[in-house]
Amino acid sequence: MITSTSNDAIKRLVRLRDRRTRDDQGTFLIEGFRELSRAVEAGVVIEALYVCPELFLGSNEPALIQRCIEAGARIVEVAEAPFRKASYRDRPEGLLAVARQFGNRVEDIDLSGEPLVLVVEGIEKPGNLGTMLRTADAAGCRCVIVCDPTTDPFNPNVVRASLGTLFTVPLAVTTTARALDVLAAAGVSTVATTPDEDATIYDVELSGAVAVVVGSEQYGLTSTWIEGATVRARIPMAGEADSLNAAMAAGITLFEAVRRRRSPTT
Repeated sequence: MITSTSNDAIKRLVRLRDRRTRDDQGTFLIEGFRELSRAVEAGVVIEALYVCPELFLGSNEPALIQRCIEAGARIVEVAEAPFRKASYRDRPEGLLAVARQFGNRVEDIDLSGEPLVLVVEGIEKPGNLGTMLRTADAAGCRCVIVCDPTTDPFNPNVVRASLGTLFTVPLAVTTTARALDVLAAAGVSTVATTPDEDATIYDVELSGAVAVVVGSEQYGLTSTWIEGATVRARIPMAGEADSLNAAMAAGITLFEAVRRRRSPTT
């Protein structure tokens, strides 16, 4: 058992909060019962699992730990004080895993049929990206394409905000130019959300093979998307604000697409 807050393993866990360390090692952190459960279910490779039974919230943790053992994970028990130091949560749940980063090439995603896709460009805040992944999962998106990101999809706060849906929705990371090419080649129309259009999301086609495209929190979509998208549309707003939080905009537009696809005549 690790009992010291200055243990080298604890220091290594803390360093994995840094993107450079994650990229150098090809690993990332997964914390929490729900997040770890979804990762294991998706076949994410868990290299090591650090556990603190004193912090468990329920009685299902031993079964999840056993699944990690059967998948080849190394289990390390940690006392409460060093676990809290390694944790990036205010209320840790006693489960903190080191996982192997997985592939996210845009060429590997399935765009056949009539997929609903979420494309996000230049997202800066890990919480927003995680929320978008969670929303995409809820909306039944085929995949999420992250273009020119300034935040790392393997950031611990992306994992946390996504509630583990990082592992349930296929993810691709690429450039805007490459995403445009891949979507066009697959026959997927693109709907760029921007406040500077007369047409609203209620006016444009959202059924069939379609990708909803949302830009960064500060600058919105680049001119490459604005000019290259199939159509452009705004979310109508009655107040003084001229824009919404990026994750909120993605949710509103995606669920309008869900409504339209379920009731195409309304």
